[in-house]
Amino acid sequence: MKKPANWNRKHLIGIEELDRTEIETVLDVARSFRGTLDRPVKKLPSLRGKTVVNLFMEPSTRTRLAFEVAAKRLSADVISVGGKSSSLSKGETLRDTASNVQALGADLIVLRHSSAGSPLYLSRVLDVPIINAGDGAHEHPSQALLDAFTLRERFGDLAGKKITILGDVLFSRVARSNLWALSKLGASVTFGGPATLVPKTFSEFGAEVTHDLKKALADADAVMLLRIQHERQTSTHFPSLGEYTSMFGLNEARASWLKPDAIIMHPGPINRGVEIDSSLADSTRSVILDQVTNGIAVRMAILYLCSTVADLQRKEVPS
Repeated sequence: MKKPANWNRKHLIGIEELDRTEIETVLDVARSFRGTLDRPVKKLPSLRGKTVVNLFMEPSTRTRLAFEVAAKRLSADVISVGGKSSSLSKGETLRDTASNVQALGADLIVLRHSSAGSPLYLSRVLDVPIINAGDGAHEHPSQALLDAFTLRERFGDLAGKKITILGDVLFSRVARSNLWALSKLGASVTFGGPATLVPKTFSEFGAEVTHDLKKALADADAVMLLRIQHERQTSTHFPSLGEYTSMFGLNEARASWLKPDAIIMHPGPINRGVEIDSSLADSTRSVILDQVTNGIAVRMAILYLCSTVADLQRKEVPS
């Protein structure tokens, strides 16, 4: 497989900077990789001899494992480092940690960090590709790409589709990245939830904002539930989980407000019984586990494209 002519990025920092063609390139390459996931022989030689280092300074299950599986499916060597097991816990700076990782032979670094802008910073001081796996409340580009991939696999062209993102939008990097990705693919995005977690200011970025749950769900082709992020909130955002669930939790009765063919999504981890009832999370209209599987193919595409550009740029540098 060769690098498509319309992808020239060594790093993936965010969705906001990508244009529609670039997003579609990632999704198209991911589709070609998706077909390899069910083969008896699952490995491809695309990144053979490369080393991918996952620097995850925040807890993660799906994203970290998906990047690990994706890299291994491309025949790369994979090393994962957590915040508590790194020298950052001893006071070392992120730059020094990452520079040492590069000096130890990393060919790509996948970074999750609590500080917005940290992947962009590393992309400016290191030579290897930096993949943003979530930076604070800023962006989560690979999640938005896998969500777009899942929606496109279900609906085809997303032009004119209404995607409702419901819950803790204020602190959600997923909501921000999905807004950029889905809008650029022609979908309309509605943010719904309590006023304290869904400020009207998000309408300035092109989303429709509503605090009326029935309005948010009406005519939606897909609804994406977001986890209530306790770790980023204070008690002023809403009185209790019980009150949030009573007003905005998706249950069977409220799901009846959706179109019959609307699908249910969630980036995980799920707080069952809070933002969504278990019966809906496990229902036939849920594509939550499809998102997880599709995330492998999308991350394979990201690693492949960024690595290929880095290799080409290296060859172009005069010796």
